[in-house]
Amino acid sequence: MPAILTTTAHRPYPIPTRPWRLAQRWNDLLFAHWPIPSTDLAPLLPAGLEPDLYDGYAWIGVVPFWMDRVRTRFAGEATFGVPTTNTFPELNLRTYVRSRRTGLAGVFFFSLDCASPLAVIGARVLFHLPYFFASMTRTTSQGQVDYASRRLLTRTTAIFEATYRSLGPVALSQAGSLEAFLTERYALFTPHRGSLLAGHIHHLPWPLEPAEAEIRVNTIPAAHGIILPPRPPILHFARSLEVFLWSLTPDAPTA
Repeated sequence: MPAILTTTAHRPYPIPTRPWRLAQRWNDLLFAHWPIPSTDLAPLLPAGLEPDLYDGYAWIGVVPFWMDRVRTRFAGEATFGVPTTNTFPELNLRTYVRSRRTGLAGVFFFSLDCASPLAVIGARVLFHLPYFFASMTRTTSQGQVDYASRRLLTRTTAIFEATYRSLGPVALSQAGSLEAFLTERYALFTPHRGSLLAGHIHHLPWPLEPAEAEIRVNTIPAAHGIILPPRPPILHFARSLEVFLWSLTPDAPTA
């Protein structure tokens, strides 16, 4: 068993007892978050979910990063041995929710843009998540990340362009803080064929660093009917984190 799976004291509930299905590593993440009224968010959520609030607000996150070490439990990286399926950039538009039925807190993704068409197909088929194929570039120089994404094959324009970097050093979030609320999430939700599914995940506490960013273009939220407030986002950076994912099940607090 990977050592990460035995480190669980930071979790709000135990890890699932059944075998994990997929593992991956996330790198050079920028967390950019904005508060919005919960009344604006609630109509955009699928049945069975309600906004999870902090300081009376719902929160929208735009998260660019790149992924590697993608592997399944039983077949390892060989399953994803086709080029572009093990290492690729990804960009998430997410919010934080609770299940009306179980009270389980987690992440809801409005979209996940990805530069690997095979990964997009696989994620849509296996995890029923709203992945989109995008033209994406990422370069890193002297600790600064230049990131650009343009969604393809859709009628609605969805573009993100930014330059960001860490201001260091690492500081683990404290329980009850906004940082913990925005990042320490161990479940995700997605609708599928009229049902709400939950996917459980596990990782160590996020090694967050303060960050700065110049976001030049960001039409990702607007593509999904979300209007961001005219204020700078709250920013965090994380260099790397390994993540384990379980297969989806009907919405339940544990699996």
